[in-house]
Amino acid sequence: MSTKKKIAAVLITVAALSGGSITIATADHGPAKDVTKSAERAAKHAEKQANRTANQALVAATIGIDSATIKTRLQAGETLAAIAGTKKDALIAVLVDLKSKKIDARVAAGAMTAADATTRKAALVAKVTEHVNAVGHKGMGHGKMGKMGKGKRH
Repeated sequence: MSTKKKIAAVLITVAALSGGSITIATADHGPAKDVTKSAERAAKHAEKQANRTANQALVAATIGIDSATIKTRLQAGETLAAIAGTKKDALIAVLVDLKSKKIDARVAAGAMTAADATTRKAALVAKVTEHVNAVGHKGMGHGKMGKMGKGKRH
């Protein structure tokens, strides 16, 4: 585990144990500095990394090729469709199901309306198929598929 991941894990644990409100005193015993935002950022980053790793494992398990090989082939310019070969349709189905469940979770959490969910789900197969057929991925889990809503795309 990398140092950043270890620090994030420690911050998440401390934040959870303290109820999310963490303060530390400065070395000169001056006013306490609130690091709640840092802990929240670290937790969000750790969550994204965990989701990315889970997505990579799902793709690898679906097409029967290890994640490292998939990453290498994507970096060499192959598409997920080419890498998946005859398992392309199964890969698309699994990814559509995954995204559909994430949309359902957002609706359940009140972060998305049912109408928005219906619109997004209607476009899922086309978007996932486009993603699977696209060349130029930065690597598994780094494409735009995870950013179907508003906000920064990378």
